[in-house]
Amino acid sequence: MTTERTDMRFASYLNLAGVPTWGAEQGGMLHDLGPSGLGVASTLKAAIVDARLADLPDLGTAPTQPTDGTTFLPVIGDPGKIICIGVNYRTHQSETGRADVPAPTVFIRYPDTLAAHGADLPIPSETAMYDYEGELALVVGAPASHVSEADAWDVVAGYTAFNDLSARDWQRHTGQWTPGKNFPASGPFGPFYTPAGDLGDITDLVLETRVNGEVRQHARLSDLIFDIPAIIAYVTTFTPLAAGDVIVTGTPRRGGPVPHATAVPLRRGRRRGGDLQARDAPQPPRLLTRTPSRGRTSHDT
Repeated sequence: MTTERTDMRFASYLNLAGVPTWGAEQGGMLHDLGPSGLGVASTLKAAIVDARLADLPDLGTAPTQPTDGTTFLPVIGDPGKIICIGVNYRTHQSETGRADVPAPTVFIRYPDTLAAHGADLPIPSETAMYDYEGELALVVGAPASHVSEADAWDVVAGYTAFNDLSARDWQRHTGQWTPGKNFPASGPFGPFYTPAGDLGDITDLVLETRVNGEVRQHARLSDLIFDIPAIIAYVTTFTPLAAGDVIVTGTPRRGGPVPHATAVPLRRGRRRGGDLQARDAPQPPRLLTRTPSRGRTSHDT
């Protein structure tokens, strides 16, 4: 017996015994599909690579736990490459005063900078300018090299949330952004992954970032300067991508200083959003985990 996949998202997390696993979320419950559950694949990344999400076993036989109180992990824990795009919303370009460029601005993140939804986030003492940036990330679903814009959607497996925490002063030391984008635990990622086929045309989706419940960033994906096909065509011309690799597509205007805590992006349906939640502030309805210290992530995909 198999499960018809409707209104389903996927996450990586610790099961009730504290063992890393992954599973499907429905109705606020996580159904274990990892080795400690139904054994569909060893990790969510492996399930994406092997195209195992389209035909799942009956979730009714899987071990379950509520999302509330679950310790999440980065939704894809070990991407081979994380390619990031800078200044890629027209509103952000206008805000920064940058001129038009003929190609996407690309920088690289290291996988060991990833952090989880709900995790404590250290604010580096080396920087006085630590900013949040809510972004849409896509996960590659097939090997991709020299992909045309016309074929680009075929290599997108799905989408998730990313907070590109940035040490702005370190980013500006030279023309190379790498130092400012790779401090430890500066890439909160997830918690939920939504297959591309479940969303259809994403160009009208809205990306929101909230700080203490206040909307700070709000933009439609149609505001991207270089849209997803253009990004994929450009990136795969200079480097091949593998299934499970990640492209972070850019942030809109009004990225800003991290307060006592952080969090970001995506909500189901036609709006995609998230929250930066201060430690003592009331939790919004979509916030799934609580974390009591200097930094907190809160993503909803």
